[in-house]
Amino acid sequence: MQSMPDFMRELRPGEEPQVDALLRRAFGGPDEARLVARLRKSGAMAGEMVVPTGGQVTAYAALSAMQAPKGWLCLAPVAVDPPAQERRLGTRLVGMIAEWARLSGMNVVVLGDAGFYQRTGFSAARAARLSTPYPVAHTLLAGPGDDAPQEQLIYPVAFGAP
Repeated sequence: MQSMPDFMRELRPGEEPQVDALLRRAFGGPDEARLVARLRKSGAMAGEMVVPTGGQVTAYAALSAMQAPKGWLCLAPVAVDPPAQERRLGTRLVGMIAEWARLSGMNVVVLGDAGFYQRTGFSAARAARLSTPYPVAHTLLAGPGDDAPQEQLIYPVAFGAP
């Protein structure tokens, strides 16, 4: 019998090793786990959300504070354990974050597969006028309003320069 996931919640102290292992499995290497460690160490981490299943972290999302614009957040990384990737956990997790951004009045940017993130509530059209060191075609925005703000994105130092 397949175990059902619990509700999304904040990462609890002591679950960091589970997140590290999940990131390594989901991305096939240590890069994303190292990014999360750098975000935590630098103090840029604004929030870490998990979806546990059977007592194990099955999905994970990190929100970090952008250097600019002030008050904006960046969603990265997002990971789902490979055996659970067909269960739409990532879609629900990211969709809840996009809805939280809209309701709370918080702007959240993400870099990734535009098709996936648009299905979850992020908008490529709203991000079209953002100046970013990464490909704007893969940059999306969630948050209040329907405007296309003209802002320069400066990511946390932990991301490094592209």
